[in-house]
Amino acid sequence: MKVAVLGAGAIGAYVGAALHRAGAEVHLIARGEHLAAMRKSGVRVLSPRGDFTAHPHTTDNPLEIGKVDHVFLGLKANSYAAAGPMIQPLLHETTGIIAAQNGIPWWYFHRLPGPYQGHLIESVDPGGTVTAALPLERAIGCVVYAATEIEAPGVIRHLEGTRFSIGEPDGSLSPRCVAFSQAMVEGGLKCPVEADLRRDIWIKLMGNIAFNPISALTRATMAGICRHRRTRDLVVSMMRETVEVARRVGCDPEISIERRIAGAERAGEHKTSTLQDLEKGKPLELDVILAAVVELADLTGTEVPTLRAIHAVADLLDEQVRENLVAAN
Repeated sequence: MKVAVLGAGAIGAYVGAALHRAGAEVHLIARGEHLAAMRKSGVRVLSPRGDFTAHPHTTDNPLEIGKVDHVFLGLKANSYAAAGPMIQPLLHETTGIIAAQNGIPWWYFHRLPGPYQGHLIESVDPGGTVTAALPLERAIGCVVYAATEIEAPGVIRHLEGTRFSIGEPDGSLSPRCVAFSQAMVEGGLKCPVEADLRRDIWIKLMGNIAFNPISALTRATMAGICRHRRTRDLVVSMMRETVEVARRVGCDPEISIERRIAGAERAGEHKTSTLQDLEKGKPLELDVILAAVVELADLTGTEVPTLRAIHAVADLLDEQVRENLVAAN
């Protein structure tokens, strides 16, 4: 199996190292000091499950790689629309694009029977630009239940979790999903092929939609948000509204809110990815996490006053981050 990892950051490099250890032909696409370190010394993974070092091919130029069986996207979702030129050289007729993203994916209504089949979610896929870069027929969903971070250039700290659930938009048990799952398992990861990946999407989103923006607005960790009575109540309200939107588009997450909060609380003094991006001065990945659900609420006539309020202030914060980036450049 030949796999290219576009965006070989904390998650992408971790997956690439595991696949390489399993014997797959892996190509990591990265840039900067991280790329230079991986070229020199490989990918060093530090994990409670055992440290190891992998030496896959690394590059910043996909033309060096050629056609692959799978492209694993480790990019932030707000980079997808611009990824077309990097992805195009990697594609043959049956190449799958495995998008390891938080939130609502651009393919959400693709091949989903019901009144919204084929509906384009503007906040996720503005003007169809993401679909143009990542064709729907190539899309394979991926929900990540693993926490990693770049400890130093070329060094990935694996904190917890090894599950990467994948699935086709139509729910089929496709040969391409089965083959990728087997390679991931051989590399020491869990990779179930789900018939209803959308349920996993909403279960994870219940946490992301609340903890990510609140953490950015308050600079608090997940445990800190849970300990504070009023922010914990705010999380409950946001999760309730999110579950109702999910049900209106035909998916029931089937998990209690208290159980979902308890799972997040066990993460301890963990900073969400959104808070980490804020601290680094990067744009906040909230369109697919928060704006998309507000848009789906509009589509389905669902009342989501708490989500709308948090979206308003988080969107202003993101706007300020982007203005600071422009000023700095």
